[in-house]
Amino acid sequence: QVQLVESGGGLVQAGGSLRLSCAASGRTFGGYHMGWFRQAPGREREFVAGIRWSGLSTRYADSVKGRFTISRDNAKNTVYLQMNSLKREDTAIYYCAADRTPIGPSSTTDGMEYWGRGALVTISS
Repeated sequence: QVQLVESGGGLVQAGGSLRLSCAASGRTFGGYHMGWFRQAPGREREFVAGIRWSGLSTRYADSVKGRFTISRDNAKNTVYLQMNSLKREDTAIYYCAADRTPIGPSSTTDGMEYWGRGALVTISS
């Protein structure tokens, strides 16, 4: 069992930066690939970024490439999402998730095994 708790959400102006953290419980955190997803009002939950268990491989949605960076610290059981050059369309609830698929990190919601409760990110103009 892995429990995930996001933090770091808030209100920021367009063009600004924010860093989300996701703290995981459980001794096997290092064995999970981790991902960030987001869900805006009235929209489906979508993939944002993922990182392999080793931290050596990452993947991003086209909409955030070059602006967001995912990283992890397995010693601290924490995964991060650094978000720069934020846009109003980045406004959403951001969820972290864990999976152990062989070719992970998964970019689909169905592929994730555990989810956090989410952190609200609001970008103002």
